[in-house]
Amino acid sequence: MNTRGLLLAATGRLKQAGCESPRLDAELLLMFAWKSGRTDLIIRANDEVPESVATTFGNMLERREQRQPLAYITGEKEFWSRPFLVTPDVLIPRPETEHLIEALLEVFPDRQAPYRFCDIGTGSGCIAVTLACEYPHARITATDISQAALEVARQNAKALNVDDRMSFYCGNMLGALPHADGPYHAVISNPPYVALHEMDELEKELSHEPRNALTDETDGLSFLSTILNEGMQHLHAQGYVIVETGPCGLPETPDQLYLEKEIHDLADLLRGARYRLKN
Repeated sequence: MNTRGLLLAATGRLKQAGCESPRLDAELLLMFAWKSGRTDLIIRANDEVPESVATTFGNMLERREQRQPLAYITGEKEFWSRPFLVTPDVLIPRPETEHLIEALLEVFPDRQAPYRFCDIGTGSGCIAVTLACEYPHARITATDISQAALEVARQNAKALNVDDRMSFYCGNMLGALPHADGPYHAVISNPPYVALHEMDELEKELSHEPRNALTDETDGLSFLSTILNEGMQHLHAQGYVIVETGPCGLPETPDQLYLEKEIHDLADLLRGARYRLKN
């Protein structure tokens, strides 16, 4: 079958499976299987697809029909214009999380300063590794309750040549931090904030992502509250806590913190908040 015919058939299958962008998904999978770009697909529209490529593409297509996320099929997802390895052991990095990086850059504009930052629940390491890339003299601590997730984060740190300035600790939230580590100029986190009652309403792709990275199994606020109340104990004077959130909103602000900025996306949806330690 030629390229055009293969893409048409694949698009129909993905549309039937309920994928939101079947044509784009089909193109991305074929590009990955063929190790080519979109221009190549256009040029090769009437060319026969090599059997080896068609076989690889067919296997990937079947996985996408099962609503497995594209990032798990290709093993890669872009974040802050950098490629990150992803596996089913970690949450797939999302554009909304980039708002946290923006919020931190606003208050720490000196990229050459030797800051100390801490990422709680690092997953793929997209936040922690990005901070290490953006601040070449900073030291970054990353924690996660999953050893498998930490291994993915380590691989991403090594691939982007920042592993020598990063420390990884396995454990529950801030309890994973050793006493000697810190204090930090900022504690940052994208914690599980999907409320239990929201889980059944999520798109099918999310059922393939680690559940404990999505929900706290209650109202979505429990981990956020823990990060605010315990995170401030690990801060430098006038340090910051920056968190991502969603429909659950934000927990009550502890007395020692000042809610300096709510983070909203372009649609004006609440995506997080930046808190400053009071004097």
